[in-house]
Amino acid sequence: MVTGAGWQVFYKAFSHVPTSGAEAEGGKSSDGSMNMLLIGLDSRKDQDGNDLPKAVLSQLHAGDSDAGGYNTNTLILVHVGADNKVTAFSIPRDDWVPAEGIPGYKHIKIKEAYGLTKANEADKLVNEGITDQATLEQQSREAGRRATLNAVHRLTGQPIDYFAEVNLVGFYDLASELGGVTVCLNNAVYDSYSGANFQAGEQTLNASQALAFVRQRHGLENGDLDRTHRQQAFLISVMQQLRNAGTLTDITKLNGLMNVVHKDVVLSKGWTEKQFQRIGQIADGLSLIHISE
Repeated sequence: MVTGAGWQVFYKAFSHVPTSGAEAEGGKSSDGSMNMLLIGLDSRKDQDGNDLPKAVLSQLHAGDSDAGGYNTNTLILVHVGADNKVTAFSIPRDDWVPAEGIPGYKHIKIKEAYGLTKANEADKLVNEGITDQATLEQQSREAGRRATLNAVHRLTGQPIDYFAEVNLVGFYDLASELGGVTVCLNNAVYDSYSGANFQAGEQTLNASQALAFVRQRHGLENGDLDRTHRQQAFLISVMQQLRNAGTLTDITKLNGLMNVVHKDVVLSKGWTEKQFQRIGQIADGLSLIHISE
């Protein structure tokens, strides 16, 4: 009964999360499975396109609000089978893909599909006489999301049923709400670009350190590919902490998490209680998760 009540609160809270109507071509899964694309946007702006406060930027250790643009530096495709077995894999941000509908380009890095399409769409809207900044931001981002979903679909051949988008500050806020994230490193690392400065072994990172952890690529043997392993480890650690702390069934803890989601996350339309229940089953059956390169 407690679990059921918790998920009801979870579902109602998520009904107020910003949503996107962007969809990928190719239709939806039809065999009882579910594909979710996790999009990490390398943006130093809020959901309305406004610059983040300097106090926040200093904690992100990621430059000013003009840095980063709208590259999707994190793309993780999660497949939930009809039996709720989960497989997830990261798509390297520099994978070379056709530039669909972007003037002046034949091929682009997959991370650029969002930002280049967004900029192109914004120019079109301005030429049509639209000057309201909120409208320009919302509609151009929708174009960027569609381009990203289509690029992933064409690259993998997989339908994209749902997606979730989060920017840099979302990682920071999530780690803050959790009171830190536990990770384990095989070797000590130092990187002045991301701010990563960690000893070897298990340790709990504060919010600023957690962001540095998922952003580091300099100083790692395989660069971006090793960074994808960091991001996978971060997500697994977050899911374990949510489960172990009982966050998904504790209304007080859940409300704090929802405040982060409302501010930092955009979900695709179509989420229902059924999808959220499956997420709960994933968290409960975490040992089934397999992360591959």
